[in-house]
Amino acid sequence: MNAPDTALLQQAAPSAAGSSRFHESARAQVAGAATYIDDIPEVRGTLHAAPVCSPVAHGRLSGFDTAAALAVPGVRAFVSAADVPGDPLLAAFGHDEPVFAQDTVQFLGQAMGLIVADDVMTARRAARLVKPRIEALPPVLTVHEAHERQSYVLPPVHVARGDAAAALARAPHTLDGEFEVGGQEHFYLEGQIAYALPLEQDQWWVHSSTQHPGEVQHWVAHALGIANHAVTVECRRMGGGFGGKETQAGHLAVWAALAARKTGRPVKLRLDRDDDFMLTGKRHPFAYRYRVGFDDSGRLSGLRIAMLANCGFSADLSGPVADRAIFHCDNAYFLEDVAIDSFRCKTNTQSHTAFRGFGGPQGVIAIERILGDIARHLGLDPLQVRLRNLYGVDERDRTHYDMQVEDNILEPLMTTLAQTAGYAARRAAIEAFNARSPVIKKGIALTPVKFGISFTATLFNQSGALVHVYTDGSVMVNHGGTEMGQGLNTKVAQIVADELGVPFERVMATAASSGTDLNGRAAQFAARHVRDNLAAFVAGLDGCGAGAVRFAAGEVITPRSTRRFEDVVHAAYANRIQLWSDGFYRTPKIHYDKVTMKGRPFYYFAYGAAVSEVAIDTFTGESRVLAVDILHDVGHSINPAIDIGQIEGGFIQGMGWLTTEQLVWNDKGYLQTHAPSTYKIPTAGDLPPHWKVDLWPEANREDNVHGSKAVGEPPFMLAISVYEALRDAVAQAQGDPEAMNAPATAEEVLRALGG
Repeated sequence: MNAPDTALLQQAAPSAAGSSRFHESARAQVAGAATYIDDIPEVRGTLHAAPVCSPVAHGRLSGFDTAAALAVPGVRAFVSAADVPGDPLLAAFGHDEPVFAQDTVQFLGQAMGLIVADDVMTARRAARLVKPRIEALPPVLTVHEAHERQSYVLPPVHVARGDAAAALARAPHTLDGEFEVGGQEHFYLEGQIAYALPLEQDQWWVHSSTQHPGEVQHWVAHALGIANHAVTVECRRMGGGFGGKETQAGHLAVWAALAARKTGRPVKLRLDRDDDFMLTGKRHPFAYRYRVGFDDSGRLSGLRIAMLANCGFSADLSGPVADRAIFHCDNAYFLEDVAIDSFRCKTNTQSHTAFRGFGGPQGVIAIERILGDIARHLGLDPLQVRLRNLYGVDERDRTHYDMQVEDNILEPLMTTLAQTAGYAARRAAIEAFNARSPVIKKGIALTPVKFGISFTATLFNQSGALVHVYTDGSVMVNHGGTEMGQGLNTKVAQIVADELGVPFERVMATAASSGTDLNGRAAQFAARHVRDNLAAFVAGLDGCGAGAVRFAAGEVITPRSTRRFEDVVHAAYANRIQLWSDGFYRTPKIHYDKVTMKGRPFYYFAYGAAVSEVAIDTFTGESRVLAVDILHDVGHSINPAIDIGQIEGGFIQGMGWLTTEQLVWNDKGYLQTHAPSTYKIPTAGDLPPHWKVDLWPEANREDNVHGSKAVGEPPFMLAISVYEALRDAVAQAQGDPEAMNAPATAEEVLRALGG
């Protein structure tokens, strides 16, 4: 693993952007001094809430027996759907999810109400004493049963190009297959939490661990039946989010606010880990059926694929998640004749939601698995099959959703990685090792990623920022992004420091993730407005044009003089020059038709590739990742240390999704893997002994801030190389890799081996 050089991090660089800087909260986090919501001193009179959850997956709810719960000393109230003064349905896109269960319960763990008490443990104990009156109904628990019943949260979507049926009919070879990919628990370090404080005149202050403060504000106002401006939402930082706090943080904020309204006192609601697992949605599990045609070289000539997304009981963000799976089921490859059927299936489970990659991983893994199967069918090296199917340059360069791939670096990136990682020699060495090793078998795979950067909901591709320069020369930036550990505030501060020509240490950024693309650009524009005001002021003093004024190294330089930045600021303030400004940015060029799914939904693509080498024990099915080499495209990095950290973290999280993180519901709809004892995320012991991350040197070809590219989500899909390497090892052990679903747990690997 490449670690940033500490000395390098501490050196002053000529430019703030482009250098490795410590995360702005790193020292506070290491010292335990960084404030999260549970660290905020509680206002006197604060109460604590705990959810009352459904004990069945599906049923008719006719009421509650709350006597035993309300008799517990310290219990102050029971809050239910009857206590919602506004809309009883949450202000979600689908408007199909109740604040609390009303006439029916739709998954095991669904919140039916809250118990509010003087302390958290009393609330939790009393919540388990509430007895709901429920008539159980048969639940729908599998995506296949939902699809058979045509039980959908949203209508199916079909996208096609060319004539897939005709292409399949004339293809020299065809393969049919089906497989499943599981969901994933977000497992953020800081669980879901909200703290709602009633203020004067029906105004509200809500502390929320959320990726989307604006949505929390809207949801709370909607449930309380008041205007948005009466609700202020604050989120200094999160202890992780990964998509799990995009919509679903809103539930807790609404529930806490309703409890605070009923009791007239501040209310904190923090889920324990078990309740967090049971209540909140996961990455969408997917099931696939496909038929693919190809020639003797492995080049695709036709594909028909059905993707069944398990959405849970409500729509949540399932529409855009499933849409992005459609957009990314090509990954790096040209699909000339293709038909895609996407089904958004309704089941009696948690309502699944956003997760890092936002449906992209579920699309990418489909085509990577198909190409791996083709290579084995033809007896070819999978890398050669992948290279033969890549998008071209000035040919074979238009996606199935009609966007031209204009910034394609796939072939040089993949071949460079194959060379630097010694892919060919390692594959030969692995085959030799497997020939003499009867029990341990190795496998290797190189897989790419092409990931579209922009929100598929076009309206989200906008951002604003405010920059304030104070009279001592220090700078405050406020922007619309949220800091969840990804270093957004650090990067924004670097961008503004460069724009004003001041040292990085003089800038503080706060947040109200294409986060850097949007918020960084908006902050840059805001800082530029302030700089232009100062340049015009200094130009007037020195009798030169504003274009001749330079800002660098904490100084303001003209052909006649050099002044300290803070002296210029002080003089400008005395002359009533505006020292603050706003900035606004909206992503250019993007557009697409939501009905036909055609157009340009993405501003640009981020690329990458990974080589993973694995070993499996054919007696037990256990596996280890032995080596990983990554070459990833971040454009011109604003902060290489943070970007490498994002690549490493994304890869390991993706590796967990595909190897150990298994969600298991029983036939009653009970999530059996609902705690760290049964749900296994990767640990330090799972890191590969050899781990090398390099950055592709080319700048973003689109006009993005400092030539950078988004880096939070694309590296997650590099871990598909681990899954494909495991399937390669199974094949070399004479097993059936086509029988192996994901996650490839020890049991799943053993099953594919015929054990």
